[in-house]
Amino acid sequence: MPVTALYASLLAPLYLILTIRIVSMRFGARIALGDGGDKTLQKRIRAHGNFAEYVPYALVLLALAENLGAAHWVLHLSGAALLIGRHAHAIALSGEKQILKLRMAGMMLTFTALVVAATACLWGALTHGI
Repeated sequence: MPVTALYASLLAPLYLILTIRIVSMRFGARIALGDGGDKTLQKRIRAHGNFAEYVPYALVLLALAENLGAAHWVLHLSGAALLIGRHAHAIALSGEKQILKLRMAGMMLTFTALVVAATACLWGALTHGI
């Protein structure tokens, strides 16, 4: 599944960056668990958590669609929407002030990725004689 592998490998560095930002802030503030009431840390935790909530499911759908023989342009549409959407969402939550329009764009692209991949899975399942 080379297309899924491509997007998983491109998303991994963002996941690591989001993780490292939390760990380094906790270390600097000497917070072992949770957010210690720190608003910036709360935002970082949610950006990381949101990534962890959406990306695995989207990648599973992408992998299933690829395995069912979805067209490469459909797979790349979904993968690129996920990649760009997750980056936009992370950037929107990273600053002192949340960039609401960028966050919304990131979520819309993520939803697009999910809908495209899920539709490709449904199409693939129906055309493969379930």
